[in-house]
Amino acid sequence: MPVPILKQGALLIATLQDALTDKDWLDFQFELTKLVGVHRSTGVILDLTVLDVLDSFATKSLRTIAEMVKLRGARAIVVGIHPDVAFTMVQLGLTLHGIETGLDLEDGISLMKHPTEFRSH
Repeated sequence: MPVPILKQGALLIATLQDALTDKDWLDFQFELTKLVGVHRSTGVILDLTVLDVLDSFATKSLRTIAEMVKLRGARAIVVGIHPDVAFTMVQLGLTLHGIETGLDLEDGISLMKHPTEFRSH
């Protein structure tokens, strides 16, 4: 299932609209990393607002995406993690250590504009 990736100025905004298979995550990683270079993007926002589950592979994929994007010269912020998902992630020991996070898309855009407001888990 393809993930919609919108270009907004120098930002790419990827909105995950459904749970992805492991193959979908790998395809998404490749496509997003490629688009960072194509559009010379300085930031990527990964919006997880509609996801009600985030398993260990998905969590690892988010960390991988953040690192790949960073290596391409852009910054990644994950937004929209629901409270139940956050609770489950903590209970399972799944972390997004070192990745900036925001409450929602508006928060993510604000963080992109003000890099000194860095927050990570």
